[in-house]
Amino acid sequence: MLPLVLAGLAVALVWVAPGLLARQPRFRRAPRAALVAWQAVSLGGVLAALFVAPAALPLFAGADDLRQHPALVVVAACVSAALIVRVLVSGHRVGTRIRAARSRHREIVDIVAEHDRDGLRVLQHPTATAYCIPGRSSRVVLSQGVLDTLPEEQLAAVVAHEKAHLRARHDLLLEFFTVLHESVPSALRSHRALTEVRLLVEALADRAAVRRSGEVATARALVAIAQSRYPDEAMGAGTSAPVRMQLLALGPHPRLAATAYAIAAVALAAPLALLVAAWS
Repeated sequence: MLPLVLAGLAVALVWVAPGLLARQPRFRRAPRAALVAWQAVSLGGVLAALFVAPAALPLFAGADDLRQHPALVVVAACVSAALIVRVLVSGHRVGTRIRAARSRHREIVDIVAEHDRDGLRVLQHPTATAYCIPGRSSRVVLSQGVLDTLPEEQLAAVVAHEKAHLRARHDLLLEFFTVLHESVPSALRSHRALTEVRLLVEALADRAAVRRSGEVATARALVAIAQSRYPDEAMGAGTSAPVRMQLLALGPHPRLAATAYAIAAVALAAPLALLVAAWS
């Protein structure tokens, strides 16, 4: 019974829970806690699926039981093995694709962009654009348009936003979710969930911009670059700017943060508790 419960929990955490969380925009006011909850739910789903086979073993007390019910053992092992293979294959594909694209774009930026005294890359383009290229050899890229348009405090907010992405390695967080997203069968994927995680990452970087330049300057900077364009492999400050402006006005919410952390704890504890119960 418990292996079936674990399998059901895996489906619930991988398929049902992301859709439910994505329909709770209130958690955007606690982006750090919400991201912890998203990670815990995703990891809990993976653990639940991996624990199906170990939880099935105690059902068979000896070799005779294993010979009488070989199909059940094989099915449980296949569920866990299939998940491991899908995650590993997805991780390889996503990682290879993202790093190759960033490497190509980084080379182009280094050729065509100018280097300023702060180590930023400046593209001679009139559109106000700002983004970063994450990785070991990271870059913060600004257009001449954003330098000409934004006053000092707003420009500082934009730079602080991008540097927050690089410092906290938000790219690895997004890569983790992308790997899990693509490892799930297409019929079970929640594209809305992946979009929500990207928004939370941007909202978290906005906090760094506010600490540097204040809410007003940050909000005005978001307005200025709301229509900016940037490569898919980069992280741009203009992503979901209108929604993030509303979040700046609302401010943080401690109770929502506590709720998100509680969700994270339950999502991780449930599969572990079921595995322990199976062996008790």
